[in-house]
Amino acid sequence: MTHRRHRTVRSRAAALPAAAALLLAATGCVSGPGSGGSADTGGGAERGGTLVIGATGKLPNPDTVIGGAGFEGKRLVGFQIYEGLTRYELLKDTDRPPVVTGALAESWEVAADARTWTFRLRKGVTFQDGTPFDADAVVFNLDRYLDRNSPEYTDALGAAAKEYAGGIVSYRKTDADHVELVTKDPNGHFPEDLAHVLIASPTAVRKTGSADFAEHPVGTGPFSFVSQTEGQQIELAANPAYWRGAPKLDRLIVKSLPDAAARTAALRSGGANWIEYPNPDDIRTLESDGATIAANSYDHLWYWILDTAKGPWQDPRVRQAANYAIDRKAIAEKLLQGTADPAYQAAPRATGAYDPAGDLYSYDPARARLLLAEAGVPNGFSTSVTVPTAGSGNLLPVPIAEALQRDLAAVGIKVELRTTDWGTLIGAEAKGQVALGSDAVAQSTTLFQSEALLPLFVGSKSPFWTGGYGNPKVDALLASAAASPDRAKRTTDYRTALSLVTQDAPWLFVVNDRNPRALAPKVQGLVQPQSWFLDLTTVWVRR
Repeated sequence: MTHRRHRTVRSRAAALPAAAALLLAATGCVSGPGSGGSADTGGGAERGGTLVIGATGKLPNPDTVIGGAGFEGKRLVGFQIYEGLTRYELLKDTDRPPVVTGALAESWEVAADARTWTFRLRKGVTFQDGTPFDADAVVFNLDRYLDRNSPEYTDALGAAAKEYAGGIVSYRKTDADHVELVTKDPNGHFPEDLAHVLIASPTAVRKTGSADFAEHPVGTGPFSFVSQTEGQQIELAANPAYWRGAPKLDRLIVKSLPDAAARTAALRSGGANWIEYPNPDDIRTLESDGATIAANSYDHLWYWILDTAKGPWQDPRVRQAANYAIDRKAIAEKLLQGTADPAYQAAPRATGAYDPAGDLYSYDPARARLLLAEAGVPNGFSTSVTVPTAGSGNLLPVPIAEALQRDLAAVGIKVELRTTDWGTLIGAEAKGQVALGSDAVAQSTTLFQSEALLPLFVGSKSPFWTGGYGNPKVDALLASAAASPDRAKRTTDYRTALSLVTQDAPWLFVVNDRNPRALAPKVQGLVQPQSWFLDLTTVWVRR
């Protein structure tokens, strides 16, 4: 049996301007790469306070894996209440993507078949209701997700669990401190997957039943549930018995504020002391008012999925032409005020799969016109795209789409923009539906935060709508990567696969987000990793 261990990733800091009166009243400041962080000079204890975060979308269902609201909901709520057997190490080496380390499991081993995994569980961990975490709790939760005969199983849980636990074919407790999980196929990234298979208190689930567990969710995470106004606000409290040590905050409140102007107003008025994705046009004035802007690259791509199964988008020369037609640098630097980087290839910059020599699509309208002529559409054509109005990781989706619309029109591609809300769009894609009747869909994704997701966006057998794109060589590389426990081999395969995707151009590659957030001057201690996710245990609010 081969032993595979784990490692870590994240951190950094620097100083920013003194706080102006408005934001001083709000409560907040920060630390993190590319952002800055102020040292506390107030002389008080470096802990406590209430952090109020303004999120960009609706809030998730707080029942373990059901979630919803994209990865933002998992970042701000799911990963705060619960943990899996593993977790992302988000507090070290913030100039690199994070690795996965132990959470409810201390360590693990994988057999030579690359399918049979044995996890040694962490001792002394308790759920937020005071009940012990143990091997029986792991089996209970897997039954809840995977066993239709379990009283706690629901179709919603089963459907949601497929994303990360769908490959598990058997699981058992081998003794009080160990569980064995077996996957259908070799799965080298299984430890990463299990960071998303969240473990709830069996006692709490049995008490409420799965149908009502979202009203009283209980996990082992750093924050415990207090209350919620469904879809609008969730309040959490520090878990004093958290196994890694109690968080520095007293309370964490997450508010749904989809409108960027409303988030900025909330920060300025004191209704929030931290906002996700501030409007780029507001950043300089927020900084002059004393706010800290924390940012760092991560594995994000904002793009259009093109319907490669019909019309001109069937021809790769047309898709390449569209990619050459857009001025990504102007979008990143002017429209988004430097809060994103231009994306000239499929692989996001902050991933091992990124090839510095693989940036293919410079801004070249003349080449775009030449390719359109070669493809038999010298005068261009008309098409349509569905664009979400807001949502997890979507930046400024409508203004970005309008900029693309102008660039494409300049080479003869006339685009009709159709808007919808984020929930409707991802719901339709999850059902395998074409982009709500359009020829393309605008969206964002994190391609490497969980390797299990990559085939869902790129593979030809994805259950999601991916524009009908398929390349057998890409599928083979993804399968080869998935089977290997060797991270370096997986990274090499991913790089090769995404270089093929870049050449095939089934997407319109636009920008890579830098994950900005604005913090009021009293918010301290944030470590901004190269990740969509965050560890909030180090954050506190100066009184």
